[in-house]
Amino acid sequence: MEKQKADEYLLKVAEDQKKQIEKLNAKIIELEKQLDVKQEDLIEKEEALQHYEDLNDILIIKERQYFDELHGARSELLNFIKDKPRRGKFGVKRMGELDRTPFLEAMKKKYNEEEAVKRASELSSLWEGYLKDPDWHPFIAILVEGQEKQIINDEDKRLNGLKNEIGEGAYKAVVTTLRERKEYNASGQHIVPELWNYEQGRRATLKEGVQFLLEHTTIVD
Repeated sequence: MEKQKADEYLLKVAEDQKKQIEKLNAKIIELEKQLDVKQEDLIEKEEALQHYEDLNDILIIKERQYFDELHGARSELLNFIKDKPRRGKFGVKRMGELDRTPFLEAMKKKYNEEEAVKRASELSSLWEGYLKDPDWHPFIAILVEGQEKQIINDEDKRLNGLKNEIGEGAYKAVVTTLRERKEYNASGQHIVPELWNYEQGRRATLKEGVQFLLEHTTIVD
């Protein structure tokens, strides 16, 4: 009887182990199916990602081509009109060039015409020299929406001296020149011609340039 009980116990243990193994095998099969599905999904996503990356590369190339074409057209337009007198609101502005007019206006308030011209020329030349001074940094950095931005330092002694001694007009002319050189030329040493909308005080669009040509160019059959 004891042997029979032992046999029955061993048989029960074997059956339980068989059931556990069957459950494990079923679980393994289920996991393998899920893995296959995930792998197929992953392959599809990788293919889609590759497609978007290829498309993005194509768009970048196209964007560069369009930029080069627009830049070339803008350069051709600028070269065409840069030596011609300004007509109306459209023309070429020399970005980073100091406007001497406010200096002359300030000197006319103190001196006769001849002396005013002389002193304005001297002051303008002096400030053009300051503008080329590599050791002068009248800008400070601030954060605007998490991005660093360079602005004119309101406490710059040289600029404040100009405002107090010569006037607001000369001060604004120098500040405008500083900003233009900062925007158009990082080294700040060169004058950069730009298509300009004088009426609105901004960079002219290529469309405005084309309209200007159509209005001021004589077409011969």
